[in-house]
Amino acid sequence: MVSVSSASTSLSLEEFLQLPETKPASEYIDGRIYQKPMPQGKHSRLQTRFSTEINQRMESERLGCAFTELRCTFAGRSIVPDISVFSWERIPRTASGEVENAFTIHPDWVIEILSPDQRITRVINNILFCLNNGTNLGWLIDPEEKNVIIFQPGQQPIGKEEPSERLILLPVLEKWQLTVEAMFGCLSLS
Repeated sequence: MVSVSSASTSLSLEEFLQLPETKPASEYIDGRIYQKPMPQGKHSRLQTRFSTEINQRMESERLGCAFTELRCTFAGRSIVPDISVFSWERIPRTASGEVENAFTIHPDWVIEILSPDQRITRVINNILFCLNNGTNLGWLIDPEEKNVIIFQPGQQPIGKEEPSERLILLPVLEKWQLTVEAMFGCLSLS
C-alpha cells in the first residue's frame, strides 16, 4: 500500500466514505488513506481461483460466501481485503434478500495476498485488527515464497510452507483437505 494522504489525520471515516472510489482501492486506517498496490499476475490468479474454490464449497450448502476486493467498514476503519469470507447468516442483505452493497461488519475470514510492493507490516496490522474485532481466521499468502501465515484469535501465527502441510480453514470447511501445494498449484498453467 502506498500512502496517498499522509500529512493530515483530520479526515473522518464518514468523509473518507464520501470520496470517490479509487483503482486500486484505498483504505482508511487511523485517519489516513492508504492506496493498495495494483494486483499482479500471481496475486490475481490466487485471488480469483481461491475465492472461486471457497464459493464452490460454501455457497451450495449455504455455509458462506467469499467476496473479492470488498470494502468492509467496521470499528473505525474501512479496509478492502483481497478476499473476505462471511458465514451465510452474517451476509448483509437488502429487504428483498439481495446482497447489500455496504458491509459494515467484520469478515469471518480475511485473506490477504502479498504483492511485491506491499508493506507487510501494514497487511499484518489489518489482519490483526480484524482478529481483534471478531474475525475468526486470517491468512497472509506470499506467492513468491509459497507460504501462508495463519492467524487465529489469541494464538501465535503459524507458518505453512511445506507442500504437504494442511492449511487451517474455517470449521465449516473441515472436510476440505487443502495443502500448501494445492493452494499454489493454480499458479502453474502447464
